[in-house]
Amino acid sequence: MKLSILFSFIMSMTVLLSAQSPEERGLEIAKLAEAADEGFGSSKVELKMTLKNKNGQTSERFLTNQTLELIEDGDKSLIVFNSPKDVKGTATLTFTHKEGADDQWLYLPALSRVKRIASNNKSGPFVGSEFAYEDLSSQEVEKYTYKFLKEEGPLLYVEQFPVDPKSGYTRRIVVYNKDKGYRQESTEFYDRKNSLLKTLTLSDYTLYKNKFWRASTFVMVNHQSNKETTLEFSDYNFDTDLSDEDFTEAALIRAGS
Repeated sequence: MKLSILFSFIMSMTVLLSAQSPEERGLEIAKLAEAADEGFGSSKVELKMTLKNKNGQTSERFLTNQTLELIEDGDKSLIVFNSPKDVKGTATLTFTHKEGADDQWLYLPALSRVKRIASNNKSGPFVGSEFAYEDLSSQEVEKYTYKFLKEEGPLLYVEQFPVDPKSGYTRRIVVYNKDKGYRQESTEFYDRKNSLLKTLTLSDYTLYKNKFWRASTFVMVNHQSNKETTLEFSDYNFDTDLSDEDFTEAALIRAGS
């Protein structure tokens, strides 16, 4: 009798899961990915940015990124360029929001002033790279609607549609690895004409604190301009004890000065 009840329960769950719409399953995967990365608190990491133009010529920049996790809203981040001289001190502060437009500010040391980035400018390039300002925001579930596309082994393909009408993208296709904490393996970005604009590939992952997967290498390829930006992350620190006071306009100015 107990086996019969158990079998009926398993069959009911199987029917329930199979009855999920592509939209429901896509949303479920996004929520699982978000939950898998919750609890890191704050972090700081050093980066090397390599810019490659369409002729294959490269230039390098070095920067620091610190992040503060907020559960009730999106995360906060502060990026500061350390070298070379022409960008040294340039800094960006981002407040991601689960709902509504994100807040972003850019500090320009040459002018000693802070510039607020307007919502309709967030699709522009981040300091000459192939990353847009909106790519700097944390990945909050509420910022998209979803549609599950397919499953290939441990890889789950999910189409995401930005809620923000001022986004530079019509959609993204994100590939999650369900066997590795639902970490992102790659993302395709489609422009406002729904043409493939960029592909971001994440690799060289390391597991921190037995929970948090972090890629050491991001490669963003722009298929329309034939330009490429590579980010190499090193010296991740999850014991920074950062607070809201480290993510203010005054902190942005101090970081860039």
